[in-house]
Amino acid sequence: MIKVQKRDGRIVDYDRDKIVTAIEKANAEVDTEERADKQMIGGILDYVEKQPYDVLNVEAIQDMIESSLVKQNKYILSKKYMIYRYQRALLRKANTTDESILKLIKNENKELAEENSNKNTILASTQRDYIAGEVSRDLTKRMLLPEHISMAHEQGAIHFHDADYFVQPIFNCCLINIADMLDNGTVMNEKMIESPKSFQVACTVMTQIIAAVASNQYGGQSVDMRHLGKYLRKSSNKFHAQIRKAFGDSIDEETVEKMAAIRLQDELKSGVQTIQYQINTLMTTNGQAPFVTLFLYLDEKDEYIKENAMIVEEILRQRLEGIKNEAGVYVTPAFPKLIYVLDENNCLKGGKYDYITKLAVKCSSKRMYPDYISAKKMRENYEGNVFSCMGCRSFLSPWKDENGNYKFEGRFNQGVVSLNLPQIGILAKGDEDEFWRLLDERLELCYEALMCRHKALEGTLSDVSPIHWQYGAIARLKKGEKIDPLLHNGYSTISLGYIGLYETTKLMKGVSHTDKVGEEFALRVMKHMRAAVDRWKEETGLGFGLYGTPAESLCYRFARIDRERFGVIPDVTDKGYYTNSYHVDVREKIDAFSKFTFESQFQEISSGGAISYVEVPNMQHNLEAMEEVVKFIYDNIQYAEFNTKSDYCQECGYDGEIIINDDMEWECPQCHNKDKSKMNVTRRTCGYLGENFWNAGKTREIKARVLHL
Repeated sequence: MIKVQKRDGRIVDYDRDKIVTAIEKANAEVDTEERADKQMIGGILDYVEKQPYDVLNVEAIQDMIESSLVKQNKYILSKKYMIYRYQRALLRKANTTDESILKLIKNENKELAEENSNKNTILASTQRDYIAGEVSRDLTKRMLLPEHISMAHEQGAIHFHDADYFVQPIFNCCLINIADMLDNGTVMNEKMIESPKSFQVACTVMTQIIAAVASNQYGGQSVDMRHLGKYLRKSSNKFHAQIRKAFGDSIDEETVEKMAAIRLQDELKSGVQTIQYQINTLMTTNGQAPFVTLFLYLDEKDEYIKENAMIVEEILRQRLEGIKNEAGVYVTPAFPKLIYVLDENNCLKGGKYDYITKLAVKCSSKRMYPDYISAKKMRENYEGNVFSCMGCRSFLSPWKDENGNYKFEGRFNQGVVSLNLPQIGILAKGDEDEFWRLLDERLELCYEALMCRHKALEGTLSDVSPIHWQYGAIARLKKGEKIDPLLHNGYSTISLGYIGLYETTKLMKGVSHTDKVGEEFALRVMKHMRAAVDRWKEETGLGFGLYGTPAESLCYRFARIDRERFGVIPDVTDKGYYTNSYHVDVREKIDAFSKFTFESQFQEISSGGAISYVEVPNMQHNLEAMEEVVKFIYDNIQYAEFNTKSDYCQECGYDGEIIINDDMEWECPQCHNKDKSKMNVTRRTCGYLGENFWNAGKTREIKARVLHL
């Protein structure tokens, strides 16, 4: 007879009736078709009882039950059983989140305070979101994920992104179908919003949609601004009609045009200002401004390209000016992020809209945005299509509807799991056979974790987020309808991320991946991962993609874990960070053009999205150099952005070195502001606050300041 080891170490007799009772309690909470019948329960019991052990740990038995239910496609029942198991666990142990939550309320939880620079942990609304997130993270770690997945996450083998939202049936990021919502109307807070009749109203409605969408997902969103051109023309036609009606034949057509143009320009400025101020003053339910990207594309096939050129120009002008903070100083707003598309008509080679690109470069030099997408390279990589990445910079795979038309807007990403490549290199100790074996083993872990993401969304009803599923942001489903069709057949994506290709190559080949020997190895690693996600996609029908994540904080988390576990390894764990995805390490001497040329080959393999950075010091004084880089981007790389070394105080406008003392406290030398949330240090993609060094002027500097991470 099997014996069972209890959690307190006691050995007791095996009691199959207890297992039956637990499964039947979970059965009672699911629909009939999701339940396990007596025959299936009997099969599970037989499986447990046939184990070749005299003593079984109670946790091992419960794991067997969960895995058996999953193998029988009883995913919802398995989840209910996990919750039942969790509820039992709560009776046995204190909640592990108590300390972190209490520290958060007292504003003593520094890890959370520095996790997201866009969220102020002092605010009650933000604290409420973080408290919920800590509870979700605890549930996810202890009960909702298989134990070996949680362990792999804790040991830094993989990273299960956004565990603080996993307990809820919500997804990562999306491309809002703003055209459908504006043209056909939508509903918010159970109130009908009809199609706008003017540009100003369209801008207002769009920002309200953005806020509602942001409150019901955890990742970013992108909006294609081309859809506003139609409404600017509606305003133009309205102004012309009003002027003609008011003045009749008393004024000529030329005067009508001038008067209408003046009114239109005023509406254009007001509408764009509405977008900028609404996005920066609205607060979502997670305690921050909406994480939104505006996609700026001057498409020659667009019948409203004239109006859209006016809109793009005004957006760039207002971003260049900045937005006033509480002290009345013009600063760079965190949102919306901007993506500017380079095409034949604006790639600084004599195109009709080159003047707008010059404005974009000037804006980048002062405000860091926009980023740049090459329409030429994107068409090569995505079957002739040009579209925005989602707010988190992940890209959708091409997908066609029942009529054979490509569709991108109204699609989304289910979630991300990232792989710690350097840890595999450390464990392999230079043995390539062992490296590939471990890589395949870790890839299977990632696959299983990603399937947990997917299965958690299956069965979700449209009612959980009407703005997404019922009123057009993603779909127009009926109340009570399941979202499952949108999870399958590649409609939505699910992403495998990766960190540290440079360090991995150093570990396995002794050279950087910019060296020919290292490059060959790095490309093999990339292609191996891409082959894995392509295979998963073929086997499951799900939209798996390989994603060059811009996961800055993860670069430090993986490096910290590996340093604690394996010690200091030169050029690997000694830096305090790993390079992001395929990027060239920050310390390598490489010019912008060579860097983009080298990294572009890795972007092509990263089907789920990628971005590359280039450092330009003193950008406001290097406009000509930046324009040359923009020309190069168009011909050579799909997605790129500029970085700079400059620190910046948003409180007083100081543009110089921010002082960082021994206790890691920041201070502006001009206004003595010490609020980190109002200072930019080491640029937007980093925030490294680990090992530091002193420069000649005795000002504390950041080691990872040159940001290609």
